Amino acid sequence: MNIIISNSSDVPIYGQVKKAIIEAILKNDLPPSCMLPSIRSLAKDAKISIMTVKKAYDELESAGYIKTIAGKGSFVSPQNKDLLLEEKKKELEEACFQIVDLAKMYQISKNELLDLIKFLYGSEDNE
Repeated sequence: MNIIISNSSDVPIYGQVKKAIIEAILKNDLPPSCMLPSIRSLAKDAKISIMTVKKAYDELESAGYIKTIAGKGSFVSPQNKDLLLEEKKKELEEACFQIVDLAKMYQISKNELLDLIKFLYGSEDNE
């Protein structure tokens, strides 16, 4: 598992690990029942503290993304993909609120904002 850690990010390192694993689960790069690297192994590969990886794994387990079995390791839990995607949509919605607030503050019209989003998304024909 290849996790890239940014020391300049505002997100704590354990949060970056957690986010990378969640994204891998959503993309099905880590399918249900897939064994995750051991805490020690991931810490060594990512050159971070064992306690940092443990905190990320603990939070992933609390949120239901993984299941840890003593003596065997941590595994991706069977997930309801719709529930996971809904969670991501909620995150996107929160970011959109911030974008709309900024656009209003800088007096950018809705049409200008939509044009920008269409341009950044890559195609004006995508719905």
